[in-house]
Amino acid sequence: MKRSIVFVHGTGVREESYNTTFATVRTKFHEIQPDWEVRGCLWGPSQGARFIPGETPIPGYAESGGGKQRVERDSSIAEWGVLYHDPGYELRLLSLRPAPKTGVVRGVPPIKSFLTAVQEYRPSSELLDRLDRHGLRADFVTALSTVANSPELRDAASSVDQNGYEHRHAVAKSVVAATLAAAQVRGADALAGPARDALLATLSTELSGGSRALTGKVGKAVKTSALRAATRWTVDRRGALSDGTLPMVGDILRYQARGDGIRQLIQRTVEHAPGDKITLLAHSLGGVACVDLLAMERLDRVDQLITVGSQAALLYACGALTGLEHPATLPAHFPAAWLNVHDPWDLLSYTAAEVFKDRVYEVEVSNGQPFPFAHSAYWSNAEVWSAVREWLS
Repeated sequence: MKRSIVFVHGTGVREESYNTTFATVRTKFHEIQPDWEVRGCLWGPSQGARFIPGETPIPGYAESGGGKQRVERDSSIAEWGVLYHDPGYELRLLSLRPAPKTGVVRGVPPIKSFLTAVQEYRPSSELLDRLDRHGLRADFVTALSTVANSPELRDAASSVDQNGYEHRHAVAKSVVAATLAAAQVRGADALAGPARDALLATLSTELSGGSRALTGKVGKAVKTSALRAATRWTVDRRGALSDGTLPMVGDILRYQARGDGIRQLIQRTVEHAPGDKITLLAHSLGGVACVDLLAMERLDRVDQLITVGSQAALLYACGALTGLEHPATLPAHFPAAWLNVHDPWDLLSYTAAEVFKDRVYEVEVSNGQPFPFAHSAYWSNAEVWSAVREWLS
């Protein structure tokens, strides 16, 4: 039996911190079982909270240091860090967009045109020469075939428009990311950013007739960088301070009002994960979203749930859990195996066994940190991984 692990992060997380945490989670699971596939579900940039440009209600927001973005280079580096672990990430975001409104379509429908262009694409001699110079031809051929036949590509096609530039560019990034990730696994030297970008430009041009970056909502979501934290609570730093606290608090508020997007992204990630069985590992608000999703939808391959530092039980107990209204019980299709890990010093973690009686195996750990540090210290805590290993066995 082949098992996959799908990791869903918590509130306030954006690309940089996600990449670090996901690398730890992946390493720890491979220590438990080397052949398990570990997939991530990064929802923060696309579904998390962010201020609407020009409509920020904070007095003196710009004057007090709010809204200052990092340079584009740093944003791109973080974005590629996500893609190396999850080459289908941008395609998955595109698949969540509504289908474009079309009138009478003359000729080949956009979906068919897009899929045909990708699946029948053959690299030019220029691109093959570039790949050969870096020793990447075999990795590229495998990556191209994998992306062309992936469920992410099929689902993304549902939102393609007549031109399909965004979709074809996303395909190019997916293929390049998968190529370089495979090369790294076999021990090849990493490609420098400019060489990678030249490879991407050539492939994107050949796929679409013009290298175009993602635009619109998807482009903004993918390029959203982690918001800048403030160092102290002073009025003259209010804008910067708000930028720092928005992801943590805003993600929770936005989920309560607009949680469908996160749940859809988790479900799509699960659907795209390989294997016969799937374990969902979810932290903080990610655990709330997973409990909601699994209570609302039957996901047959998901037979295990691990929640860490989560508020699901609290929301249920006070009647605020979207997927299950108190006092209703968990449905029969909810995974029978549920491990909940909490730290008493983490004020955002709650026990679940007393609320969801006979449905949860509860483990208390100590991260050795005060709040709020305790909330993000689970992944480096040997107690946590010992409990996970024992429970899985």
